[in-house]
Amino acid sequence: MANKRSAEADGADQGPLKDGDKPMVDADGDEVGHFEDDYEDEFESEDEIMVAGADGRPDDEVEAEEAAERMDMDQQTFIPGRHRLPAGEVLAPDLTAYDMLHTLQSSWPCLSFDVLRDNLGEGRARKKYPATVYAVAGTQTARGRERENEIMVMKLSKLSKMDKPEESGSEEDEDSDDDENTDPILEHKTIRLHTCTNRIRAHQTPPSQPLRPPSTLTAVMTESGQVQIHDITPHLTSLDTPGFMLKPEHSKPIHTIKMHGSSEGYALDWSPSPSSSTVTNPIKLLTGDTSGSIYLSTRSPTGTFTTDTQPFASHTSSVEELQWSPSEPSVFASASADSTIRIWDTRSKTRKAALTVPVSATDVNVLSWSRQTTYLLASGADDGTWATWDLRSWKSSGATGRVENPQPVASFSFHKEQITSVEWHPTDDSVVAVAAGDNTVSLWDLAVEHDDEESRQSADVRDCPPQLLFVHYMDQVKECHWHPQLEGAIMATGGSGFGVFKTISV
Repeated sequence: MANKRSAEADGADQGPLKDGDKPMVDADGDEVGHFEDDYEDEFESEDEIMVAGADGRPDDEVEAEEAAERMDMDQQTFIPGRHRLPAGEVLAPDLTAYDMLHTLQSSWPCLSFDVLRDNLGEGRARKKYPATVYAVAGTQTARGRERENEIMVMKLSKLSKMDKPEESGSEEDEDSDDDENTDPILEHKTIRLHTCTNRIRAHQTPPSQPLRPPSTLTAVMTESGQVQIHDITPHLTSLDTPGFMLKPEHSKPIHTIKMHGSSEGYALDWSPSPSSSTVTNPIKLLTGDTSGSIYLSTRSPTGTFTTDTQPFASHTSSVEELQWSPSEPSVFASASADSTIRIWDTRSKTRKAALTVPVSATDVNVLSWSRQTTYLLASGADDGTWATWDLRSWKSSGATGRVENPQPVASFSFHKEQITSVEWHPTDDSVVAVAAGDNTVSLWDLAVEHDDEESRQSADVRDCPPQLLFVHYMDQVKECHWHPQLEGAIMATGGSGFGVFKTISV
């Protein structure tokens, strides 16, 4: 994120010897030839030259001036989310810092969405441009127009690479299609909801036949308290199959969870995707509400859903986030406005949390469980702090299951507004994306260690941890998700629409 300066000359008269060169000294030790020295009247000895800079001033004086310049640079460095723009000024991104950057708007804000897997390949096949992204989102209309709310099943195509003239002729350019620089296209199919979407998440099962879209279910936590489940596979098919006709029954929910009553909620999570739904490995859905209750719904092999009547109940305030363990099928984590993270086991007959971990002095808004290193959990709180935790260190002190004085692996308070989204990179267990109420998405690499020399050369920007890779500005950003197949690509949503970008740093 910081600007790095090139190394300066060290003031030596002779550059480094190249391979095969020899010092130009004769057998008698005399100099070979003579070069006129413009400064020989000023410097009488080699010792004096060693302590003087290239401009004739002592090195300590030059270094002091450089330190003052770095302080000035620090004062002038604009950090989104930290500094306010003067009236009449507009913040513009540095386009050279992006491989891809696109913004798209919908008719209404979509404050929650999910990125969908597709059958367009992975790895090198997805490095070609223009790119294509599939996603599903739920709208939040203005008050009085709630019946206009809908689920949007989207295809974002023609997402071109940033035009960088200096890279013309590169191998990546040769892999790009001829229509790389065309304008992006947003196509979508809709499902009418009649209520605002608080949170939407998708579950996908690999297709039974090649070139068919994955079987895709969506769950929507609504403002009314109901959770609606839809099969959007036909809608995805219609985006790629000319002449495919959607039928009215395709837009009806296949199941509605009503156990939450009138308590709306924001937390839901599907169990990790199996190859298929079986008796021993069924598809499961967790939903949590503002009263602190968490319900478990299970899909049978025949496709019907059953919701347990007894909730998981230990939180004393709203359940804000739920995350299934990627390695233990019966274990999940929850985050709450009661300032705790709790760990649960669905096999427990008491439906009480196995561990209660106070991780913040404020609401814990979001969680992300690492898919690569499954003992790592990331959390984001209302005070702008986000942290990572090693679950192996959480040991309860008694029968209550409470973990006293938990210590994070890492904790960052760079953001000064509430954390609204946090997510581990799908393949790199040290990289995390964080969205916050300060209108920014920040990218972090926890493997980076502090380097005094690098800090000196990067203008020594105050309060910017070395793990901070990038800060992306997006007005009213609410959620961000990594694309599971486009390496390093992120999609985000907020009051200003959708953003799809890939930085040069990840």
